[in-house]
Amino acid sequence: MKLADGWDMEAKSDLEARIQTLAQLLYESRYPVVFTGAGISTDSGLPDFRGPDGLWTRRDKGLPEKPTIKKWDSVDPNAGHLAIVELQELGKMKFLISQNVDNLHLKSGIRPELLAELHGNVAKLRCVRCGNTTDKTEEWKTCRCGGHLSRSVVDFGQSLPEKDLSLSYEHSRKSDLFVVVGSSLVVTPAADMPWEALHAGAKLVIINEGDTPLDRRAHLRFYESIGDVLPKAVRGLKKLMGLFE
Repeated sequence: MKLADGWDMEAKSDLEARIQTLAQLLYESRYPVVFTGAGISTDSGLPDFRGPDGLWTRRDKGLPEKPTIKKWDSVDPNAGHLAIVELQELGKMKFLISQNVDNLHLKSGIRPELLAELHGNVAKLRCVRCGNTTDKTEEWKTCRCGGHLSRSVVDFGQSLPEKDLSLSYEHSRKSDLFVVVGSSLVVTPAADMPWEALHAGAKLVIINEGDTPLDRRAHLRFYESIGDVLPKAVRGLKKLMGLFE
């Protein structure tokens, strides 16, 4: 029992040290970029895909799909989403790239001009002519440019939205700190972004409970839950910036 207790204390101490390192990296960074996958939304009640109990993980094991507890339009942002909003307000997130379609980043307060949604958004329609998006609730049938409005979510085999993809490459290459949050980094071309950042000289941080192809290239790696890492790192960043809660 003493060994177990000692191990717990050692693991906790190591986690706290890594969180402080992340806070320091954020503090020193001039162009931090955040990249999110489905793992950031599990605490909101939505399933992920490649996590330990994700949709594709269960499928590969021959297990039935777990019923979704909540509908997509009824979920709310969680502490991980709100921590990213804090980074935005602190000037410590230059751009956010997301693979998610759940609308939770915009719902949490991320400014649309700082967000690329590579796989679309369940709450948005996209113009097939100009690529601009509009809320479904506005009930537009045609875009202001005259183009047809269609669902914005990207299905397998479809091309990613050109503007979002271009912005993602641009900001990844500008990044000096690239923080992956809740992504297995196996779906391309979205998963190309951390490679672009690394090739440009950025430091790579990965917060994901499952393994990724870039784990050995990461400068800092967290297998712990996002909620146990990101909000604490933001609090540490605030202390370094002299902003005490």
